Amino acid sequence: MLSVVPGRKRTEIPDTQENAIDEYALLERIIEGDAAAFEVFYKMYHTKLFHFILRMMNQPDSVEELIQETLLVVWQKPESFNHTSKISTWVFGIAYNKTLKFLSKNSKHTKHIDIEEVIESIGDETANPAGNLENIDWLNFALASLQPDQRAVIELTLYQGLAYQEIAIIMDCPENTVKTRMFHARKKLADFANNQEN
Repeated sequence: MLSVVPGRKRTEIPDTQENAIDEYALLERIIEGDAAAFEVFYKMYHTKLFHFILRMMNQPDSVEELIQETLLVVWQKPESFNHTSKISTWVFGIAYNKTLKFLSKNSKHTKHIDIEEVIESIGDETANPAGNLENIDWLNFALASLQPDQRAVIELTLYQGLAYQEIAIIMDCPENTVKTRMFHARKKLADFANNQEN
């Protein structure tokens, strides 16, 4: 967790379930420099951001760094939230942009998985001597075959429960682009599943 910044005031906030917390009131307190409010905010978003960023980039070693960078923006520039969307949309937007920049900068080291190669190695028992297909997480394999923007749409829709309109704000693109990305992602996942059955 980020350490409390010296000089910022700290008040106690009861440790309640995240559904009972008013994010807008919390953000107002962060704007006032309340470190305890930021700690609660951090706890609320850490797990959500962890899953979102991990699914987007499939590089566990860098996820915490990107969570820190995302939430540091909330701490340092909370007033940049402009109230034109939900707070969660704003936070995921920051995380999305940070992750895209990271992937762009580290593209040489990014592990891209060719779906055709995965399917071939799965079907060839000599290429996969372990051979125990029941122990492989097929969803993760399939998601790893998608482009980062397609993985982001899947994560935000299915796992975070966001509407296409919110995702369009996060990804800074038209809603139809989000729908197109979801269409292609679902098609790829369906193709992947069909190839497993054959």
